[in-house]
Amino acid sequence: MRRGEESAAVAPMQGGQVERSQSPERQPQLGVSSALSFRRTIRRTELHKMVPLSGTTIYDMERRGEFPRRFNLTSRCVVWDLAEVEAWIEARRKFSDAAQMKRAPFPDVRQRKRRPVKAMLAS
Repeated sequence: MRRGEESAAVAPMQGGQVERSQSPERQPQLGVSSALSFRRTIRRTELHKMVPLSGTTIYDMERRGEFPRRFNLTSRCVVWDLAEVEAWIEARRKFSDAAQMKRAPFPDVRQRKRRPVKAMLAS
């Protein structure tokens, strides 16, 4: 063993991967803080990767109560609760699967002012 390396027990895992566990004296102590649940928050860039909506649409949906509310960590840092966003996505999926989501109507192309439909030109 080289200088500075820690000894760790190695246990084989499924798929040929190797799991390294720390020696008992190096394992973190489980105490009162581990009893509290860890709530992860996400920032705007991560939110946009999960929910492909524009910032304006998300803001409007928040004001109407249709999307999880953001909150400020500091005066310049706005975040969303990841569990709330994931629950919202799952609810939307169930709502869509149940065919309860009202779809937007197709636009009436005959009312176009520019690039009129060719059938309209012929008549």
